[in-house]
Amino acid sequence: MMEHLLTIVIFLPLLGGLVLLLGRRNETFVKAGGILVSLLTFAISLGLFFGYNPDNPAMQYVDKVLWITDLNIGYHVGIDGISMLLIVLTTFLTPIVLLSSWDSIKKQVPMYVFLMLLLETGMLGVFSSLDTFLFYVFWEIILIPMYFIIGIWGGKERIYASIKFFLYTMAGSLLMLIAIIWLGWYASTLPGGQFTTDITKLFEIAPGVPFEMQVWLFAAFALSFLIKVPAFPVHTWLPDAHVQAPTGGSVILAGVLLKMGTYGLIRFNLQLFPSVAIEYAGFLAAIGVIGIIYGALVSMVQKDVKKLVAYSSVSHMGFILLGLFGMTTEGLQGGLIQMINHGLSTGALFLIVGMIYDRRHTRMIEDFGGLAKSIPIFATMFMIVTLSSIGLPGMNGFVGEFLILLGSFKSGVLGSPWYVIIAASGVVLAAVYMLWMFQRVVFGTIKHEENAKLKDLNSREIGLLLPIIILIFWIGLYPSTFLSKSEKSIQRVVNVLEEAHAQHGNGEDITSAE
Repeated sequence: MMEHLLTIVIFLPLLGGLVLLLGRRNETFVKAGGILVSLLTFAISLGLFFGYNPDNPAMQYVDKVLWITDLNIGYHVGIDGISMLLIVLTTFLTPIVLLSSWDSIKKQVPMYVFLMLLLETGMLGVFSSLDTFLFYVFWEIILIPMYFIIGIWGGKERIYASIKFFLYTMAGSLLMLIAIIWLGWYASTLPGGQFTTDITKLFEIAPGVPFEMQVWLFAAFALSFLIKVPAFPVHTWLPDAHVQAPTGGSVILAGVLLKMGTYGLIRFNLQLFPSVAIEYAGFLAAIGVIGIIYGALVSMVQKDVKKLVAYSSVSHMGFILLGLFGMTTEGLQGGLIQMINHGLSTGALFLIVGMIYDRRHTRMIEDFGGLAKSIPIFATMFMIVTLSSIGLPGMNGFVGEFLILLGSFKSGVLGSPWYVIIAASGVVLAAVYMLWMFQRVVFGTIKHEENAKLKDLNSREIGLLLPIIILIFWIGLYPSTFLSKSEKSIQRVVNVLEEAHAQHGNGEDITSAE
């Protein structure tokens, strides 16, 4: 069983979801069953975490079976330190999402629980696929549950938001599919070659593709992933999706789905086409920096708390882009740990917004004020998560942002301190819009009578936020627990980039500025 542990983790949510959907028991049983299945998946995924050998950068827990014989396409999964952290993030957040929906989801409960568990299987499949066709299948599977979660349980404009989300993601996915097919065909044209979608083989084949064609392939993959991130200017689907989605949908969207884009950039763009990645690193890092400033400025003028948090994601994900295309060990490590940090902090912010919305049925900042007096536990947890989101030292956000800025400053590929200088101003802007929002919501006098009568967090809601807060401080105070797991895998990516730079560049070290 241990040799198939990763496969069990991937498909257990889908199997459990089908049983609960077809069983058609009472709603309480279905909700409890969904949480139990997701907790069991998380427990098993911890076996992957603790059993993973961080000194071995090769793929581990590999499972491979030939699937489509004629095309040499296989069910091929495995994880390294990069994907392993994202898998644990996914299995950690899913039970929290299901528990957060206990009171708020009241219609078609079996379908909601099934779609959430199907979504978990899709996300786990994306992070563990070692076959490009299999990766594409899992990537597309995710569209279906997210489309219905927004479209059925979302807000007043849920249909518009769900269709926009679907069309944006589908457009990028088709470009990725064309690139996957072309790479497989190219492999078949080599002496003694055959059509293949095996990523481990394509790592060896893709760098041999003519550079001009590599640029087109790189662009096809990159656009698909940048839409999912989402990066400026292909980000416009995100605020609509967040605002209209139910709380659970927003948490899983911000916590995990956006990370599929940045993960894809590492796994495909940096490793399959390192020479092109180096050539266009400055351009993509600039997109990240623009996103940092744009997202922060737009967040500052939002009147809706949920929309503010949604636009803050554009800014935070811009930091991750900058870290990845700085192409240093520190930058890539910072980008990866910031994926985890964003999933925790922004996921918690959406939970908090959902909790106050359930009480007041409004998300307008002007409708609040003085909540620290009426609901102090809520205010305290809100404060902790807000401070983590702006990168206060001692909390998780600081670790990621510091490594990203350090790695970008050292980068010989970017070759300019202006990326770091402008990005650092985004840290200041984040403090401005987050603390200003927090001050208007939590402090001051109680202007609306409804706010004086609010009930503080109950034990279920405290239980939702407490594990996240523990990890916020854990990562902030002792990040090596997680960074040590990914160090060798990140170094392997950097080695690939350095080798490509030596062959096609001027032979200088890409990980240090001149």
